[in-house]
Amino acid sequence: MWTVDGSETSGSGTIVRTALGLAALFGEELEIHNIRSRRDPVGLRPQHQAVAEAVAQLTGGALEGASVGSTALRYSPGHRPVGGKLSWAIGTAGSAMMLAVALLPLAAAARIPSRFRLEGGLFQDFAPSAFHVQQSLLNQVARMGLSAQIEILRPGYFPKGQGVVEIDVRPVPKRLFPFRAPFSGGDVRVSGVALSSHLRKQLVSERMAESCEDRLRRAGYEVSFRIIHDNTAPQPGAALAAFAADSEGNIWGADCAGARGRRSELIGDRVARSLIEDLASGATVDRYVADQLILFAALASGESEFVIPGVTEHVEANLWLVSEFLGVAYQLDGHRLKIQGIGYEFDAQEAGGAQDRQ
Repeated sequence: MWTVDGSETSGSGTIVRTALGLAALFGEELEIHNIRSRRDPVGLRPQHQAVAEAVAQLTGGALEGASVGSTALRYSPGHRPVGGKLSWAIGTAGSAMMLAVALLPLAAAARIPSRFRLEGGLFQDFAPSAFHVQQSLLNQVARMGLSAQIEILRPGYFPKGQGVVEIDVRPVPKRLFPFRAPFSGGDVRVSGVALSSHLRKQLVSERMAESCEDRLRRAGYEVSFRIIHDNTAPQPGAALAAFAADSEGNIWGADCAGARGRRSELIGDRVARSLIEDLASGATVDRYVADQLILFAALASGESEFVIPGVTEHVEANLWLVSEFLGVAYQLDGHRLKIQGIGYEFDAQEAGGAQDRQ
């Protein structure tokens, strides 16, 4: 049995999501205690509960303590992850994209393709946005051999949520390739999307895009934005995302959601500043995808190498987990990260998903 102290490193929900995914893939029983003990409020939030329930459903597993506010959780796996058409609704504005990221490696290990319909928050602070997962993370893991696409069916914002996405994932035929992005190239181009719901008259999409474009062009980048006016979301809201790509195939993303009292021009400036900082750092991935890639690099066959903008608490948490429970060797030299993957066989699990680990 794996035992995880949820107060280690970041003490965040990242530990819960990553540990559950690993336990499911390797057929290990898992106990987590001190869940989010250094956060306010402590314990599981609705999005973490949804992850636990979805992992259990995909693997025929059993759960104890999977309720909102719980500081201890036990998971017992049943079988290898199943695919097919499934749906989950968080029921609040809790991040549906955190759920999507957590389910991605499990769907990659299923016997058949998966289509998951997820409902919850899609654009909010302190969580990956639907745009970022769609255009940054999924393009990065595609380089490793994992094929997945996300379709945004209805935007969802804080506090109501009710956004809807569908994610399609094809099983990985054998093993993931390592992620290799040791250096960046030239000819960086920037594109983006400016979304607003029920705010057309206020020109929110246009104002966000214009502010972001202005700062990026002053920094020397060629920019093009797509403007979207939505009328399907259950409440007014907005989101802006910008993505840079270079001649080496590297991608960087930055985004920001709207909030009460947050001016459109501030959102545009914030996104541009974040993207410019990551590009100027010499990193080959952005600050948000840096920690998300660690699990996939740990499972890959061979050494992954990429440069991160900085060492965040989420990077520390995921490196600790893959080292502690998979014995993964990694080297962090400044901002250059090398991870020796264990060569997980996505199509060769026995009952319960167990595999030998290095």
